[in-house]
Amino acid sequence: MIKISADNYIYNMSAENKAAAEVSSGAKVLFETSDCFKNQLNPDNLDLDQVDWNQINPATGPLKIKEAEIGDTLKINIEKINFNDYGVMLAEPEMVFVDDVVKEAKAKIIKIKENKAIFNQNIELELNPMIGVIGVAPAKKKGSIACDTPDSHGGNMDAKIIKEGSTLYLPVLVEGAMLALGDLHAAMADGEMVTGIEVAGEVELTVEVIKNKKIENPILEDKDYFYTIASAKKIYQACKIASNNMFSFLEKRVAIDPTELTMLMGLICDIEICQIVDPQLTARVKVPKHKLENFEIKFN
Repeated sequence: MIKISADNYIYNMSAENKAAAEVSSGAKVLFETSDCFKNQLNPDNLDLDQVDWNQINPATGPLKIKEAEIGDTLKINIEKINFNDYGVMLAEPEMVFVDDVVKEAKAKIIKIKENKAIFNQNIELELNPMIGVIGVAPAKKKGSIACDTPDSHGGNMDAKIIKEGSTLYLPVLVEGAMLALGDLHAAMADGEMVTGIEVAGEVELTVEVIKNKKIENPILEDKDYFYTIASAKKIYQACKIASNNMFSFLEKRVAIDPTELTMLMGLICDIEICQIVDPQLTARVKVPKHKLENFEIKFN
C-alpha cells in the first residue's frame, strides 16, 4: 500500500499540480492529512491571532491514477478513517448560521475518547467520521479551484455521507484524475452551521478507474442509498442540479414513463443539504435502494 504523507499538500486543485504519487487502477492508498487549519490550533495553542489564514484547507496529494482519462469515472472505496484523540471547533461572528450570538471568534478543543466526542462534562456525542474535502483536478478550461470550494470535480463538499464503507464516484476531468483529500471531521451535522470537529488523521482507500463511463457530478453509494451531489452559488440551484442528476441516473435504470419517474422521485427521493458555508453551497438527493428492489440499481 502506498502512503502519501501530509507533507504533500495543495491548496488548489488543478491539472498543473505535480503528482505526489502515481498508482494503477485497483491500488490501495493511505492518505495522511492535516486538519483544515493545518494543525495550527491544538490543546497548547488556541491563539487565533497566530493563525495564518492563508494555510486553510490543505488537501493531501494529488494522486495520479495511470489509466484515468477524460470521460472515465474514478471509483473510490473509502475503507478506513483514523484521526487524533482531539479535534478543534471554531465559531466566528461572520460564519455562524445563528444571528447576533457570537460576538468574537472562539476556538474550542474537543477531546475524543472511546469513540465519543467529549463536548463538555454533560454532553458526549457519537462520532461520525467523514471526509470534508475530496476531489480530482477540474477540467483545464476551469483552471485552478481552491480546495475550500466544491464544484463538479468534488472538492469541499462537506457531505457527512462521505465516510467509511461508502463509495464515491468522481468524473475524470484531466489525464490521471489527480485525486486529493483532506478536511477530516470526527463529527458534523448536515449543513455545517459552524464547523465540524476538525481533525488530522489518515484515510485508507482503494481507487479504480471505470473506463468510458462519464458523469457530470459526484455520485455516492453506500449499502442503503445512492446519492447525487451538486454544488452551486445558491442552494436552490444545487438542489436543482442534484435532482436532475438523480433523474438521469434513475432513467437509465428504471423502466417507466419519464413523467411518472418524476412523480416517483417526489415519493422516494429526499433532498438534503450538505453544507451552507463554503464559496459554493452543496446539496444532495438520495434514493433508497430497497424502494427499487425490482430493478437493477447499480452504478455500472
